[in-house]
Amino acid sequence: LAENMTAMRLISWLLLLVFMQSGVFAARRFRGGRNPQPRRTPPSPTYRDRGDTTESFPLDFTAVEENMDNFMTQVKNLAQSLYPCSAQKLDYDMKLHFLENTSVTCNDGTPAGYYMKESRGSRRWLIFLEGGWYCFNKDNCDSRYDTMRRLMSSSKWPQTKTGTGILSPLPEENPHWWNANMVFIPYCSSDVWSGASAKTDHSGYAFMGSLIIQEVVKDLLTKGLDNAKVLLLAGSSAGGTGVLLNVDPVAELLEGLGHPGIQVRGLADSGWFLDNKQYRSTDCHDTISCAPTEAIKRGIKYWGSVVPERCRQAHLGEEWNCFFGYRVFPSIKSPVFVVQWLFDEAQLTVDNIHLTGQPVQEGQWRYIQNLAPANLHYWIDVQVKGTSLPRALHCWDRSLQDNSRNNKAPPKGCPVHLIDSCPWPHCNPTCPTIRDQFTGQEMNVIQFLMHMGFDVQKMAQQQGMDPSKLLGMLSSGS
Repeated sequence: LAENMTAMRLISWLLLLVFMQSGVFAARRFRGGRNPQPRRTPPSPTYRDRGDTTESFPLDFTAVEENMDNFMTQVKNLAQSLYPCSAQKLDYDMKLHFLENTSVTCNDGTPAGYYMKESRGSRRWLIFLEGGWYCFNKDNCDSRYDTMRRLMSSSKWPQTKTGTGILSPLPEENPHWWNANMVFIPYCSSDVWSGASAKTDHSGYAFMGSLIIQEVVKDLLTKGLDNAKVLLLAGSSAGGTGVLLNVDPVAELLEGLGHPGIQVRGLADSGWFLDNKQYRSTDCHDTISCAPTEAIKRGIKYWGSVVPERCRQAHLGEEWNCFFGYRVFPSIKSPVFVVQWLFDEAQLTVDNIHLTGQPVQEGQWRYIQNLAPANLHYWIDVQVKGTSLPRALHCWDRSLQDNSRNNKAPPKGCPVHLIDSCPWPHCNPTCPTIRDQFTGQEMNVIQFLMHMGFDVQKMAQQQGMDPSKLLGMLSSGS
């Protein structure tokens, strides 16, 4: 209560400042507009993210005469950034909405839906697709339903969710998207957001991932999306792959519904999977052991999947290719920003590289499937070559704005294409640590390499250095 009262006092003070400034302008007009003293713009409060990027909310008093509404928006943004515990805190949680079209459902027939936090006045929208792997036949879908029901049913969804990472409404946690309209779509279709088939006796489940996205977009058009300037479709893991599969169809849907002016973009986190040959080949009995290509080949038939038309045309008869980033990306027309860990735990697992020294057990597989929601939660901390992820995303956003103005030169000091020169995990100390899937304990580089079967002594010889020096380098992450 005290914090809210403080926030209200701040807002009252700012409003008083507005009225005082308006009075000054009115007096100047009354005096014929003479201004013997040069006008000064007050210094703007700033805050910094951990990557030393600066986001500011400048108060441009010179614009008040022409655009009071814009000025008031600046005042509101400043008040909220300085005092996150303001009255708007009551609206921080995203609220559950079920789809208007009740025929589009989760795997078990329960209604699909989404969580939403409205940001009135903002024309930017962020739709986030949850991840959580997939199942590709009746047996492993039954097992998934027994052990991970929240990924197949809405029966126990809470009424509200609190956004974190890129869905956070706090500017210190989410510097460039905190004030957007936030939408979170829970993953309950188990089909990498690609399915378009109703429940049948053969499948036992509905697979409607692509239809869920389309219906959410249609519903949002009645809630303000029709006035949007930018729509960012984001997702992690299976949700990241879902972005690659759905960003163009969403753009085409909006255009077909009469909204071609909405700029649709994609942010794919940890969804750029590779169709590698497995480190150790195994039979395709379940989701854990099955090679990625074989699992997707079986899945797209079981799910009744749809893939982007340009990618489908490029891979007729082999549409499974469209689930792998480097194959689908050339056919995507919408701008897409890709974030991918060089040592992605889910990718290592499907390649049969296990971080335990023994086969993955059921509990460990649940751990892998639950990795997705946490990925973008680290995004303030992660840096590549000194650039934080929020900073890189902001630079990408700026480059798209400049391109729309026919300015092809990238903004100065604003990199958007960065790749770590990283020969092993933990050589970038800003990345989250890898954990042993069996014990849950954090693993240092040496432990990881031992699990992978590397001989540190032999590695040192190959590098022409003393083993103890190499161990020191590995331990420090240098």
